[in-house]
Amino acid sequence: MITISTNIFGYIRVSARDQNEERQMIAMRELAVPEAHIFMDKQSGKDFQRPQYRRMVKKMKAEDLLYVKSIDRLGRNYEEILEQWRILTKDKGIDIAVLDMPLLDTRRGKDLMGTFLSDIVLQVLSFAAENERTNIRQRQAEGIAAAKAKGVKFGRPPLPLPENFYQVHQDWRDKKLTLKEAAVACAMPVGTFYAKAVRFENSI
Repeated sequence: MITISTNIFGYIRVSARDQNEERQMIAMRELAVPEAHIFMDKQSGKDFQRPQYRRMVKKMKAEDLLYVKSIDRLGRNYEEILEQWRILTKDKGIDIAVLDMPLLDTRRGKDLMGTFLSDIVLQVLSFAAENERTNIRQRQAEGIAAAKAKGVKFGRPPLPLPENFYQVHQDWRDKKLTLKEAAVACAMPVGTFYAKAVRFENSI
């Protein structure tokens, strides 16, 4: 039962700026969470060093209620999820309701058995969230390795060499120019000119 003094908050997280948070936002609006109390971070769930999450926690007080769509939206680090859950529920006296897992609703089952079941579910889901994060990273690494094996290039394509590079390079090797003079002539930092010169010589 939500008391009159209870403020309702909603937390939304997506892992990247190009991911869509609309599904989580719709859920918060259906629960009538005030727009001013919906906080969203667009970054990894590997830890809780997230500006909007930290800002939200500072605003919350005892008997407030926090909604999250699923436990992995809260985070993907097993130990830190458990620690944050403890801080919010035990230290700050906040209730948490995980929408996709009704058993994770601290307003219900506050007796010993209810708390025991919630703790078990929380630990299992937190472990699953971190395990999925590990699997995602492994799949990304395997995908990159497979792409590289097929000759796919990653990163920005190298800028074309300036038209005068070959002549400047020859003059530098003939000691007609210093390294710095050659770099200036090609409008490059010294280190960049030298690296490109070595790469060019290795390709001959």
